[in-house]
Amino acid sequence: MMMDPFADIETSQSENATGNSSNSTSAGTSSSAASTPSRYENQKRRDWNTFGQYLKNHRPPLALSRCSGAHVLEFLRYLDQFGKTKVHTPICPFYGHPNPPAPCPCPLRQAWGSLDALIGRLRAAYEENGGRPEANPFGARAVRLYLREVRDLQSKARGISYEKKKRKRPSQQHLSAAAGAGAGSAAPAASVLDAIKAGVVL
Repeated sequence: MMMDPFADIETSQSENATGNSSNSTSAGTSSSAASTPSRYENQKRRDWNTFGQYLKNHRPPLALSRCSGAHVLEFLRYLDQFGKTKVHTPICPFYGHPNPPAPCPCPLRQAWGSLDALIGRLRAAYEENGGRPEANPFGARAVRLYLREVRDLQSKARGISYEKKKRKRPSQQHLSAAAGAGAGSAAPAASVLDAIKAGVVL
């Protein structure tokens, strides 16, 4: 059994890319830039290496070329044993409670956001390592459906909404007010133009 390869998976999705460092030489010589991998790139490389190790430890060992969406789902379920997110069962008194007042025996799972970010990194790594986009197992329909199912289940169990907030469209009243303000501000400019045409010196 593998040791915990994703101890930091719960926080990895919040890591963003950082800048690159560069070194410059004196005038007359060519400048060279030394870039350092971002946190995202480092995490993606670790994820890819861990998935490769998972395939080697698979019984029987599984070649990447034969990996399918079903194998990706096995991998995601395997990761649940290292999860740190409490997911309440329907019979738990804290089901749907975002802030439970007491502990409960419900299982720990990988958070949906962590799995979603993980699949995004592995999907990119697969193609960066020579995989064909149309054969990418991390983009399989079964994987997308599984992530959606996990999102909905955890949303209900934890009482947390994962829906993105929609931007409110400006009301007709605000649009009319804005149009009126624009028309009002254009009036002085028109008056100045009329004065110039009439030969009036301002």
